[in-house]
Amino acid sequence: MIADDLADALHQFAARIAALDPPRSPAVVELTVGGTPVALTGSAARALAEAALAYHDPRDRGACDHCGSRRLDDNFLCADCRLPSGVFGQLVRERAARYDGPPSALDA
Repeated sequence: MIADDLADALHQFAARIAALDPPRSPAVVELTVGGTPVALTGSAARALAEAALAYHDPRDRGACDHCGSRRLDDNFLCADCRLPSGVFGQLVRERAARYDGPPSALDA
């Protein structure tokens, strides 16, 4: 199913770009997706390369300050070393360093 969707999307992409090319422009790249060939003209191949290079995955929150992993969650906790990263991580570490524990019954 995913291969069919990808092949269809690439065909549509190639057709949109090829419509701007001179008539009968030759295909310079042929991709095969799940057994389905997709022919790209030179301008479509360049456009696909530019689109791929410009893409930013919304899950990418940068690299962990501690281990370098790129698997930071929504709270900037590293999935690999489990330490908080970035400014948030620094604030958590500073706050934790000053924490003396819960107040005792005598403080109440």
